Amino acid sequence: MGQNSNGVSRRLFLQTAAGIGAAGGSAGTAAAQDGATHTVDMTDNLVFDPDSITIAPGDTVIWETVGTIGHSVTAYEDEIPEEADYFASGGFDVESDARSAYSAGDPESGDVPQGETYRHTFEVEGTYEYFCIPHESVGMLGTVEVTPGGATTDTGGPAAPTVPDAAKSLLVTVTGAFVAVLSLTYVFLKYGGDYGTTNEDEG
Repeated sequence: MGQNSNGVSRRLFLQTAAGIGAAGGSAGTAAAQDGATHTVDMTDNLVFDPDSITIAPGDTVIWETVGTIGHSVTAYEDEIPEEADYFASGGFDVESDARSAYSAGDPESGDVPQGETYRHTFEVEGTYEYFCIPHESVGMLGTVEVTPGGATTDTGGPAAPTVPDAAKSLLVTVTGAFVAVLSLTYVFLKYGGDYGTTNEDEG
């Protein structure tokens, strides 16, 4: 006779469990690699808004000129982590080049005109101080703090809790494992743990 209708092969049983577990692990890895995006406005009041922001490693900051006056985003070369890449609108590698090249209205010189943006992804933990070249003298300065887990922008109220990427990854993995256990339990209850058993074997 053929295989008992209540039997289920051990191979199918194990493949199901392995597939669910792998899916949970893959989702956890993807979650851990996603970086958040934060926006800083550059205004006609000659300020970065917010002028201080705390983010996580791998996050990206986008500076946008929301007024009619152009600005630059220029890091202080001596006030960023030693291992970090220098950053400046216009793509300059050192502060002196950024300062000497800047020309109002010329995007290639580092000017970010109305409606345009500049972005930079921060990989190294630490404090980054930056400024706007044409408005440095009036105090248009900003700070990016890169710390594990990051933080929300200070809005005057209590900061919302943040969950580290590692914890998110663990949660997704554990959830996948829990689903796998439920699936295995279902198989046991439905088939009575009778895998690979045939009527011929019973005879």
